[in-house]
Amino acid sequence: MEILYKVHNNLYVNLTNKCPYACTFCLRQTMDRIGESDRLWLEREPSVEEVKKEFEKFDMTQYNEVVFCGFGEPTERFDALKEIAEFVKEKYNKPIRINTNGLANLITGRRAALELDGRVDAVSVSLNASTPEGYDAVCHSKFGLEAFSEILKFTGTAVLNVPHVRMTVVSTMPQKEIEACKRVCERIGADFHVREYISK
Repeated sequence: MEILYKVHNNLYVNLTNKCPYACTFCLRQTMDRIGESDRLWLEREPSVEEVKKEFEKFDMTQYNEVVFCGFGEPTERFDALKEIAEFVKEKYNKPIRINTNGLANLITGRRAALELDGRVDAVSVSLNASTPEGYDAVCHSKFGLEAFSEILKFTGTAVLNVPHVRMTVVSTMPQKEIEACKRVCERIGADFHVREYISK
C-alpha cells in the first residue's frame, strides 16, 4: 500500500481515496499512479501512526516540501492531516502544502481553514470554473451548486492565515474561461496558477 510517494523534489502523502467529486478531468479515471508511485489506490486508509512511521523510510533531506495529495481529497481526513502536518514540521522542519478541492468546511462541518494556521504553509485549491453552474458541470460535486461558493469561502479564509494560497485551473480550458477564473482569484486575494493537464 503506497502511503508516501515522490513527485519531482516533493514527498506526497496519500491519506485517502475518498472524494465528494467525480471531476471530468480527474487523473483517477485514466491512471493508477502519479509521479514515482506504483499504485495509489489504497487497500484501506492508513492510521496516523502508520503514516508517521512511513516517513522513516525516506531521506527527508532530499525533499523540498511535504504535500497532502493522493488519490482522494486529503481533507476527508482533516484531523489526521493536521496531526501528521504537526509531526512533519516538528521532526523534519519541512514546509507543508495541501492540494485540495476546497470543500473542507462542508466535509468537516467546521471553519476548517482557520485550523490551518501554523500547521500549513501553502494551500492549492482546484477551481476550474468561474461560475457555480460551470463548476458543477465539470466537478459533479455531491454538494451541487453550493460547492462553488464554499470553495471561495474556504480559500478566502485561508488567504488570511496561510502564507501561500493559490487557485488552479487546467490548461485545456478555453482562454476566456481561464481569464474569468483569474478574476475570481483576484477578488478573494489568492494567487492564480494554470497547471498542465496530464491525461496519462
